[in-house]
Amino acid sequence: PLKQSTLSNTAREPLPSPDLCLFIIVIFLYLHCLSLSFTPRLPRPGETIHGNRFFTGFGGKGANQCVQASRLGATTAILAKVGQDHFGESYIKNLKENNVNTDFVSQTDGASTGVAQITVDDEGQNSIVIVAGANLFLRPEDLVCVEEALASSKVLVCQLEVRPETTAQALRYARRHGVKTILNPAPATEDLDPELFELADILCVNETEAEMLAKQPVRNVKEAEKVALSLLKHGCQATIITLGPSGCVVAQNRDPTPHHLPSQSVQALDTTGAGDSFVGALAFYLARRPDLGLVEIAQRSCMVAAVSVTARGTQSSYPFRSSLPDVLF
Repeated sequence: PLKQSTLSNTAREPLPSPDLCLFIIVIFLYLHCLSLSFTPRLPRPGETIHGNRFFTGFGGKGANQCVQASRLGATTAILAKVGQDHFGESYIKNLKENNVNTDFVSQTDGASTGVAQITVDDEGQNSIVIVAGANLFLRPEDLVCVEEALASSKVLVCQLEVRPETTAQALRYARRHGVKTILNPAPATEDLDPELFELADILCVNETEAEMLAKQPVRNVKEAEKVALSLLKHGCQATIITLGPSGCVVAQNRDPTPHHLPSQSVQALDTTGAGDSFVGALAFYLARRPDLGLVEIAQRSCMVAAVSVTARGTQSSYPFRSSLPDVLF
């Protein structure tokens, strides 16, 4: 195990050369610009309170995951839509600065770029309001232009931020071309299309999402292990349930024993986007180090995500490979 002192976050170090990295493509994703306010506590309904810090940034689960994978050394590409506005231009610039391929990012004058207002309290907990904007202009037919790129990739990561039928089609393309798939079914839904389970090699969820899908409580590690095994019955090859400061639980069809992987003990400043950091790291290791096996890959992903909560912001908190211990690679 790594000592906390070896974990750090340096958000503006040079990125590794993409020529040396394997390819991950995260397609048909949702992105938005962030407006973050920091307050001693979250306001109650109807209450106005004073904050103490404010800044803007970039988010969207798929984009977050893509940026984290890129910062670790993966060559990444996305398909997304933004508005023809300052936020859209800024987001495209941000992706390019993070070595993310933006060939499949388009702009529309039919809506603004997606935005999210996030409030974070002194304990690192948050509340979020999202306006989808241009993200809703993505259509299933947009997948056609990226199938060739997907066929040459190592890993596909999907979320539920776009239409379920589009996510299913992306997963079908990946299955057709032998691409490893991660399904992160967020935002959570109780009536997930059964086909999505069957098309996913790895189902990665947090406690809330696991409870909704399994219709069982996840209040501790033992319950997480039980739910992880039950979710396998829906057809995925492996299940990972992230547990915040308690790490994660991994269950696989080929191994009847679930594994609990504790997280590093760190002082959390902001937990926003930690789950996306985990998924981005998971995709990186699956592409770059499949020899490690899923349990070790999940353990290393926990370590990367632990670093992200020690800095404020979402993508701005994600560590670069050069700021992490060599033993992680």
